[in-house]
Amino acid sequence: MASSSTPKYNSNSLESSSGKRTLKDGTNWEQNEEIPRLPGETRVTDKDVIYMCPFNGPVKGRVYITNYRLYLRSVENDPVVVLNVPLGVISRIEKMGGASSRGENSYGLDITCKDMRNLRFALKQEGHSRRDIFEVLTKYAFPQSHNLLFFAFANEEKFSENGWMVYNPMSEYRRQGLPNDRWRVTFINEHYGLCDTYPSLLVVPYNATDDDLKKVAAFRSRNRIPVLSWIHPETQAVIMRCSQPLVGMSGKRNKDDERYLDIIREANGQISKLTIYDARPNVNAVANKATGGGYESEDAYPNAELFFLDIHNIHVMRESLKKLKDIVYPNVEESHWLSSLESTHWLEHIKLVLTGAIQVADKVSSGRSSVLVHCSDGWDRTAQLTSLAMLMLDSYYRTIEGFEVLVQKEWISFGHKFASRIGHGDKNHADADRSPIFLQFIDCVWQMSKQFPTGFEFNEQFLITILDHLYSCRFGTFLYNSEFLREKEKVTEKTLSLWSLINSEKPKYTNPFYTKELNRALYPVASMRHLELWVNYYIRWNPRIRQQQPNPVEQRYMELLALRDDYIRRLEELQITSNAKISNSSASSASPSQMVSHLQTHF
Repeated sequence: MASSSTPKYNSNSLESSSGKRTLKDGTNWEQNEEIPRLPGETRVTDKDVIYMCPFNGPVKGRVYITNYRLYLRSVENDPVVVLNVPLGVISRIEKMGGASSRGENSYGLDITCKDMRNLRFALKQEGHSRRDIFEVLTKYAFPQSHNLLFFAFANEEKFSENGWMVYNPMSEYRRQGLPNDRWRVTFINEHYGLCDTYPSLLVVPYNATDDDLKKVAAFRSRNRIPVLSWIHPETQAVIMRCSQPLVGMSGKRNKDDERYLDIIREANGQISKLTIYDARPNVNAVANKATGGGYESEDAYPNAELFFLDIHNIHVMRESLKKLKDIVYPNVEESHWLSSLESTHWLEHIKLVLTGAIQVADKVSSGRSSVLVHCSDGWDRTAQLTSLAMLMLDSYYRTIEGFEVLVQKEWISFGHKFASRIGHGDKNHADADRSPIFLQFIDCVWQMSKQFPTGFEFNEQFLITILDHLYSCRFGTFLYNSEFLREKEKVTEKTLSLWSLINSEKPKYTNPFYTKELNRALYPVASMRHLELWVNYYIRWNPRIRQQQPNPVEQRYMELLALRDDYIRRLEELQITSNAKISNSSASSASPSQMVSHLQTHF
């Protein structure tokens, strides 16, 4: 997707500035207005409000609402206070106070955000100003609840890169050396008839027929059969993923499923047992039998060994994040910080996810054993474990492009329920399906990048940008629950990819300390002593907490990149000028290539 300009706009920032701001390409100031707008973004309404800033007290300003964002600009403060919130970030809007409210600034709106913020605005009681803003915000923040399209379908930005071209499943499997004489590609799910939450292209054992797959699907939750995610280039051991078997209270068995797991084990070429990692705590797996689920018993699968990884379910993770938000926003209690952080159990959950992924990776690499990973339905904890293990074992996934492929493959194409877990465009704030599973994964990646500062091509801003647009609905990347639904809604045709933005501005997201090391496994230390709270993400909205400043070397690196780009641009301009002069004068003895070579020598 060609473009003459590249957006430079950080769409999810809380900023202060002392003068009129000039935004880079891709975001425009309307004439006589101070509202940044993306192409396709339209202003809906604006009102005078008082922003109840939890750090600096009441701030008089004007709030503007578009079909993409809530934007507040103060009218009296110096420096100017700017609040810039994509509407997709909003989780709940509540009215504050009633007609009888008499306290100062007691009448207005409370807004709960998905990115660790809460916002409060006070409004005048007369003139229905609150009702007007409440109705507009509710309509555009929750489009799915009002039969409207996400902003991503209205976004008209242009980028120099087409992010939808990043991931091609066949190309990625070929990169892994597949198919081969033990593993084949099947299109049995081409029209999503076998499993509507799986991708259309799957890799399965060569000796398993499509009829075998249909029989196995009947015994796996949501028909999510064991399929290959990754193969080790040396040991040929594989990482497989699936959902739980439908054992139930009666302990049902399925000969087709049992034989299929044996075929997976034999495809390795090793004599070792197939290792099954059940992400759940043992007690939860047993409890799932009551609802028809369960786990692989030793009697039914004698050639497999089963381990439980004790990672808790989506409800536990949701409550843990809620507790974390309570201690980081708006105020951080210094005197009880460590005990408060411990009480959230957030880092404990991060530790368990990382520990499980390390076990998976080590078994495949050092143990030379194929592994099968599942939780209940195979789209939450399973995705965390497979993608982190692959990140540890395969250096390609530690590049910017490779990580985008990893997210597209293990999370997006394999049916992590982004719409349900995030609540895109849905006003049901209390929905029990919401959970920060993908946020946990990104947090784990950040923990790894802290322990291996030269091991990843991408930097912290890359990870934060992914999380910001997980919520923003500016791009189609994370919309809907499955590949099937995204194809139905024609997401790749009608929306832009987040990777278009990132890949058009790669230097901004590049780690200057990255050292490329092929085929090197990176195993983080998953102990509480080595894990830390990601302050630059979770507490970034608190101006009283000192954010980690860019490393001077990294800052200089960015300056040199900008200087290089400027020189390249000037060289191109000189080449164009030189070509024009040469075409107009046959007497010239210097060729364009000689001119450029001469200039490059000086550079």
